[in-house]
Amino acid sequence: MEILWCLWRKDWTSLVRPWIPILLGLHLQFSRASNCPEECRCDRTFVYCNERSLTSVPLGIGEGYKTLYLHNNQINNAGFPLELHHVASVETVYLYGNQLDEFPVNLPKNVRVLHLQENNIQTISRAALAQLLRLEELHLDDNSISTVGVEEGAFREALSLKMLFLTKNHLSSIPIGLPDDLKELRLDENRIAVIAEEAFQNVTRLERLLLDGNLLTDEGISPGTFQDLVTLRDLSLARNSLTYPPPLLPGEMLVKLNFQENQITRIPVKALASLHRLEKLDLSNNQLQSLVKGVFDGLGNLRQLTVRNNPWLCDCGMHWVVSWLKSLPASLNVRGFMCHKPEKFRGMVIRELSADLVHCPAPASTSDTALNSSVSISTDFPLVTRHVSSSKRPQTTLPTLYTIYTTREDRLRTKQPLHVTFTILNGSDIHVRWLASFPVTAYKVTWARMEPSLTGDTVRERIVGGDHRGIRLTNLEPKSTYRICVIPLDAFNNYRPKDDTVCTEAVTTAAFFSPDNNNRRRSGPEQATQPESGSPLLLAGLIGGAVIVVLVVLLSIFCWHMHKKSRSEWKYNRGRRKDDYCEAGTKKDNSLLEMTETGFQIVSLNNEQLLKGDFRIQPIYSPNGGISFRDCPPVNNSTMYCKNNVQDHDS
Repeated sequence: MEILWCLWRKDWTSLVRPWIPILLGLHLQFSRASNCPEECRCDRTFVYCNERSLTSVPLGIGEGYKTLYLHNNQINNAGFPLELHHVASVETVYLYGNQLDEFPVNLPKNVRVLHLQENNIQTISRAALAQLLRLEELHLDDNSISTVGVEEGAFREALSLKMLFLTKNHLSSIPIGLPDDLKELRLDENRIAVIAEEAFQNVTRLERLLLDGNLLTDEGISPGTFQDLVTLRDLSLARNSLTYPPPLLPGEMLVKLNFQENQITRIPVKALASLHRLEKLDLSNNQLQSLVKGVFDGLGNLRQLTVRNNPWLCDCGMHWVVSWLKSLPASLNVRGFMCHKPEKFRGMVIRELSADLVHCPAPASTSDTALNSSVSISTDFPLVTRHVSSSKRPQTTLPTLYTIYTTREDRLRTKQPLHVTFTILNGSDIHVRWLASFPVTAYKVTWARMEPSLTGDTVRERIVGGDHRGIRLTNLEPKSTYRICVIPLDAFNNYRPKDDTVCTEAVTTAAFFSPDNNNRRRSGPEQATQPESGSPLLLAGLIGGAVIVVLVVLLSIFCWHMHKKSRSEWKYNRGRRKDDYCEAGTKKDNSLLEMTETGFQIVSLNNEQLLKGDFRIQPIYSPNGGISFRDCPPVNNSTMYCKNNVQDHDS
C-alpha cells in the first residue's frame, strides 16, 4: 500500500509541474486587468489615461506597467495620490499639457523619463526631485520657471539626471547646482544675460550645451566660462548679441560651434586656434566685413564653414581669403563668401575674384620704380571698363589690351598681352572675344548682373577649350550692367599662377525687335546655348490684338441679336404703310383691330389681352373708294369670318 501511494505521489508531481508557468501567467494577466483604472485603457505595459479631462491621477494603477500616459488633462498638484509613488514598475510618465504650477510630488519612485512640458510650473523644490533617484531625462520646456523659482541645488538631488531641457522659460541665469553627470543641457529661448564663471564648474561630463535665443553679450560671459567643459562636443550661441567669440573655448572635443544671428564684427586670430577637432562652424547672419589672416589655420579637421549674409568688403584685405579659398581641399564645404561692397563687386563670389582686383598697392622702392609705373598703367585703366551703347543697332567696341604678368624663376615679372573684345549685339546678347599670345589649356568665362538689390545672384559660368577665341552670352536682361570675367586655366582646370583674370563691365541695350536676329545667331561650341526670350513689345502686341478680336466678335453677336429681336417685335406691321389709316379718312386708334388675308383673326394692336365679348366690325374704306368689307351679324362669344362682298373694281 505504501508503495502504491509513493508511485501515485510521484506521478502527480510530474503531472502538475508543466502547468505551473501557465497558471502563473494567467494569474498575472488577470491581476493586471483587475488593476487597470476604470477611467483608463491598459494594453500590455502601457496605461492610457490621456485626454480624458482628469483632474487627478486615477487610483488603482498596479504593478507591471512601465509607461503611464497622463498628458492633455486638467491635473493639478493636488491630484497625485501617495500610492502612485510606490508603483515601482513605472519608468516613463507623460504629464505635459496639464495645469501644474509646481514640480509634482509623489511621482513613481523609479521613473527614468519625465515629460512636464507645456504646464505653468514656476517653482522646483529639492524635496520633489529627491524622490526621483533614478530620473535620467527631464523635460521642462515651455513653462514659467524663473531663476528665483529654482531652489539652489534642486537639480543636483536627481543623482542620475543626464538630460535636462529648460527651453522657453523665464531664466535669467544658469541654475546653481547642476548634476555632475549631466550630458545635455538646453537653455535656449530664455532671458539669460549673465553666465558666471563657476556656472559649469562641476559639470565636467557635459557634451551638448544650447544657449540660443538669450540676451548674452560680450560682458555677460565671464572669461573661461567654457574652458572646464572638456567633454563638450556641441556648443550653440545663436541669436544673441555677441560681437566676437567668447575666449578660451574648449578645444579638446568640440565638433560643432554655432554663432549665427549675432552681431559679430571681428574674430581674433587666436579665438579658434585651439579647436583642432572642430568640424562645423556657422558664422552666418553677422556683421563680418573682413577676416584676420590665419584665423582658420588651426581648424585642420573643419568640414563645413557657413558665413552667409555678412557684409563682406572686397578690398585688399580679402586678398588672402581669395587665395585661401582656392587652396581648400574638396572635403571642406564653404558657403556664403559673397561680396557686398563695393558696389562694382556686389553679388560676386569672392573665390572668383582675381588677385589684381583685390591687390593691395605696395610702397614704391628705388629698384622697382620703373616696374611700378608700368604696372599702374595697366591696372588703373583697363581692368574695369564700361561699354555703353545707346543706339538700337549692334555696336562693336574697340579691342582693349589687358596686360597679364607672370613670375619667372628670377623673380622678375614679364608682360604677356591678352586682347579681349566685348561686342554688344542687342538687348540680350553680348559677344566676348579674346586673343592670347601665350598657351592656354582652357578659358573660364563668368558673368553676373550688377544691380543694387543683387545680394545673392548666381554667377553663371562656362568653360571652353583653349582653341576657342570667343563666346556668345545670350538671354541677358536688357538695359542691365553685367560684369564679365575671362579666366585662363591650366591643364587641370585650375587658376593660373597670380590669378590672371580679366574682368570688365558692359551694359546691354534696350530691348528691340529685329527681323535678322535669328540670322545673327551663331552656332558651334562658342555659343552659350540658352533659350531666346521673346520681346516684351511683341508679346504685348499679340495680347492686345487678341483682346481686340474678341471684343469685335462679341459686339457683332450683340448687334445681330438686337436686330433679330427688333424684326420679331414689329412683324405685325409688315406690308402696311404708316399713313394708311390717314389716307382712308380714319384717325389711327390703338383700339382698332387689324385684319389680314381673306380669313382673319382679331388681334389687339396695343398688346392687351382680348376678352370674350361682342365685337362689331366697322367698314374701312380702301384708298380706291371701295368698301372692302361688310358688316357681320354679331354673335355672342364667337368669332365670325366674312367673305368680301364687293366685286373687283375692274369687273
